[in-house]
Parts: sequence; structure tokens; C-alpha cells
Amino acid sequence: MSLRVTNTRTGEREPFEPQDPDEVLLYYCGLTVSDHAHLGHARSWVHVDVMHRWLEHSGYTVRHVENVTDVNEKIVARIGEVGDTEREVAAHYLASVVEDMRGLNLKRAEVYPRVTEHVPEIIDLVETLVEKGYAYESNGSVYFDVTSFDRYGELSNQSVEELEAQGEADERAEKRHPQDFALWKADGVSRTAVEEHRKSDAPDLDDEAYPTGETWDSPWGEGRPGWHVECSAMSMTHLDSTIDIHVGGQDLVFPHHENEVAQSEAATGETFARYWLHTALLETEGEKMSSSLGNFFTVSNALRELGVNVLRSFFLAGGYNTRQTYSETTISEAEERWERLERGYDRAVAALDSVDAHTKVTDDDLRTAVETTREAFAAAMDDDFNTRGALTALLELGAAVNRHVDANDTYDYRGLKAAVDAYEELGEGVLGFSFAGEAEGEVLVGDLVELVLSLREDAREAGEYERADALRDDLEALGIEVQDTDDGPTFRL
Repeated sequence: MSLRVTNTRTGEREPFEPQDPDEVLLYYCGLTVSDHAHLGHARSWVHVDVMHRWLEHSGYTVRHVENVTDVNEKIVARIGEVGDTEREVAAHYLASVVEDMRGLNLKRAEVYPRVTEHVPEIIDLVETLVEKGYAYESNGSVYFDVTSFDRYGELSNQSVEELEAQGEADERAEKRHPQDFALWKADGVSRTAVEEHRKSDAPDLDDEAYPTGETWDSPWGEGRPGWHVECSAMSMTHLDSTIDIHVGGQDLVFPHHENEVAQSEAATGETFARYWLHTALLETEGEKMSSSLGNFFTVSNALRELGVNVLRSFFLAGGYNTRQTYSETTISEAEERWERLERGYDRAVAALDSVDAHTKVTDDDLRTAVETTREAFAAAMDDDFNTRGALTALLELGAAVNRHVDANDTYDYRGLKAAVDAYEELGEGVLGFSFAGEAEGEVLVGDLVELVLSLREDAREAGEYERADALRDDLEALGIEVQDTDDGPTFRL
């Protein structure tokens, strides 16, 4: 069975056929670095990571690009909190994001391009669209004319007449059509936009120096890139005018991805992405998990409390395009699932390395179970990256190992080695688990920091604020960032 994927653009499950039979060009819409990453972000990351791993396991060279949006009004709104400029704020949260990526055991992308590095390419793309008649300048801004692109609305299955207006209210007077979207915005971020995204407990800003963010010179005057055009420019710069797979969250189908299709294909005359794959949202109490709703759990806290293996067990229990709920029940199930996988692997290794494992002992049932596991795992992954089915196949392998060890005094060395190889090749290599276990040193450090924070809270409650501040300063001197939240202090190594 060859890989089949669900293509959002057609709404069909299709055979996956990349342009180059040996190479896959994969682009993932990365984060806007205006806050710490939450579990909704982590869920998409893990599923894209497994896509990358399975494609490589299937014999492809994968060129994986994931952008970083470091130009955005949400970033500007955080100026004064964690940095004095837009770039400083972005750098602060980007460092946090990279740490979370490494903690989740993600394979590295080929590159992580930032918007600030690609303004010349963005301007070139906008100029091309203006020259070809797909875009127009108005008061120093440039807008894409959605009526000029016949296929506009195809990805999200909408007609132009059905679409709501795009952009801020002050844009509408200078646009030809309410649905047109900005490719380039004159000047900096408006005060209204900054205030909209400021947190209620953020420090006051000086009225005379209200942040507007960074601007660049362009043929239309000083300004900033529009959000949608950034991904098109970075994808085409680092991959090609046509890519094989474009992945992003379901909430980005419209307007972000719809606009990517329009501006990219209008500029090049070629198909922008052959397959559009969209990851479903992570919910808590019936709502999507998001920074704006304030109902999110940071990746760093979840990694510290649950560990990477339990988190991956949780995320991979649902398909990438199936909604998932974060709750005590689903996390408990993920913990149990990981414990079963770990026990099966540990028992196979212990029996394999014991003196009771013999070269001439043969258990056909065990060897057949290993082959069945590999076949079921491959069938599941080729079925639109069905990670739930793949997990089930590995869990069945553990049952086969237990039957073999429980029923025999001497063990089938070759059969057990085949089982361990399957665990490591499929469980670690494809699903990204770490059977070596959590790093004990990291767990110990986390426990010690929690103890210091507890002492700090005791000092604050007792009115000993100088002592509490000194404990915080001592932690920060050791490279441990402390943040006070409504739910208590959190920390990041």
C-alpha cells in the first residue's frame, strides 16, 4: 500500500505522488513568536514531525521548512514587557520556542526562515503582483484584488460573494473590495492594534513613544509586510515555486492559506502546493486551546510535569486532522499507553540480553507477530498518517513479547531482537518516543527549582519581599527564568 493523504484543496483522500520521486518539499506554517508555545502548537509540531519521519522512513529525502513570524502587531504589543523593540520581544519568545522544540524531540527542519530576513524577497513578490495586475497601491499600502484571481475561494470552498471583509476597519475605505487583503501596509502598527493585543497587566506605555514596530523602505514608501505574503515568499525562497506538502492548522485555511494560494499562483502561474494537509485543533472544555482565549498550557510546563513520551502518546492517539480534547482522562490514558509501550520494550530488551536467550530457540508466533506489527504499522501510516493505528500495532507487539516470555524458560534470541528493532525503528525512529527514558538530571533540577519557588512563595506571603526577590535573582543568575502568573509562578530552564 502506498501513502494516501487527505487534500484540503480537493476534499479527497488521494495517492501521494511528489514531483520528484526521491524528494519531498514540505512547508509548515510556524509560530508568531509573541508568547510561549502551548500544547495546541505542540500537537501540530508532533504530527508534522511524524509526517517527516515516516516520509524519510519510506525512502524520501525530506526538505522541511518551517517559518518564524517575527513581524506582527501581537509582538509589538509586548514591547516593554520582555524587550524594548519588536526584534527583542521576538528573540525572547523564539528562544523559548526552540527550547520547546528540542524538548519535544522534534527532527530539525532544513531551515527556520524569519520574516525580518526576507523583506527584500517579499517586496519583489509584491512588485510582481502589481506588475501583473493582481494587486494595487492605495495610500502607500498594497492590496491583492481577489476578483482578479479566478480560483479565489477554492481552498476554503467559498465564493468571493460569500466572504467577509478582511483586514482592519480603517483599511476598508482604501480598498477596491472589502475582501481584498494587504500585501504591504503603509507605516507601522496602529495604536489601536497595539492596544487590542496588550495584556491587562502589561506596564503602561509612554504616550509620546507608543510602539509602532519596525518598518522598511519600499517602492510604496515606509511600511511593513502583510501577514499572508510572508509565507509565500519564504516558501518559494527556500523550496520552490511548487511544493509537495503544505501543512498548517485548520484555523488557517481561511484567510491565511487561501491568500497564500492566490498570491503565489498569481505570481508564478504554477500550482503553489500539490497537497494541503491541515491539523485539527486541540480543545479544552469545548474550546480550542489558544493564547488569546487564555485556556492554554505551556509546552515547557507540560514537558516538566508529564514528559515528552506521555505528551507524544497523547497527541498521536488522535489523527492529525481529528480534533482532540485535553483533559485529566485523556492524559491518564496517554500515561497508561506509554507505560504499556515502555514495559513491552523493557521486557523484550531484558529477555534479549539475558542468558536465557538462545540462538537455536525458535518461536514462530513471536516472529510472525513482529512481521504483523510492521505490516499493520505501515498500513496505518500509509493511511493518511494514521498514528492511532500505528500506536495500536506497537501495543500488540508488547502483548506478543509478554506471551513469549511468560510461556518459555528459554527465549528466541532472533525473535526478540526483531521485536526490539521494531520498537526502536518504528517507536523511536517514526513516532519519536525515547525508550531510554526521561533524563533523571532534568527531573531532579525541576524538583529543586519547584522547591526554591515554594520557599519564595512562603517568603512573599510572610511579607519578606527582599528575600523573595533575592531567591528569584539567584534562580535567574543560574539561567532559570521565573514568571509570575495568576496560577502561580512558572519557570523555564
